[in-house]
Amino acid sequence: MPRFCSSCGAPIGRTAPVACPACGKEHWLTTSRAAAALVVHEGRLLLTRRGLEPWLGRWCAPSGFCDGPEHPAATAERETLEEAGLRVRVTGYLGHWVDEYLPGEEGGVEPQWCAVSYYHAVPAGDLELRLDPREVSDAGWFLPDELPRPLAPPSNGARIYAAWREAFRAGRLETLLADR
Repeated sequence: MPRFCSSCGAPIGRTAPVACPACGKEHWLTTSRAAAALVVHEGRLLLTRRGLEPWLGRWCAPSGFCDGPEHPAATAERETLEEAGLRVRVTGYLGHWVDEYLPGEEGGVEPQWCAVSYYHAVPAGDLELRLDPREVSDAGWFLPDELPRPLAPPSNGARIYAAWREAFRAGRLETLLADR
């Protein structure tokens, strides 16, 4: 929660959204846009093990934050290349989940949130993985019922990968991408 107003410095004492009781300045929670690529090859899903916080050591789809006006599907493709060294082509859309990315600090600032769009994708070149050790400590291809643990994000990971398994089994990895 914003403890002090960024405009006048008065104590606020309530979770955003809130207006400063002294000057009326409005304070809002913010969410960063991000995207992930659910890359499938020969029935296996590519997952990377996070090499940095938050969620250090947890497994997730290659993912990251959108750069400015970058379309989330382009972000998913770019992040897969950056993190795993793998060129991919987005083929469909799974869904959108919001998670707490960094917790708020006691007596400090509001938590940071990320809103992640999950896209289905396929390799668009060679399959050699070239991991970025600053972001990823390991990677692998996993069968739908043999995904590693623990998954990231902690709050929604199980739901996201359950939705992916359902789409995979139903043959719904290619969907219309009308906004692209």
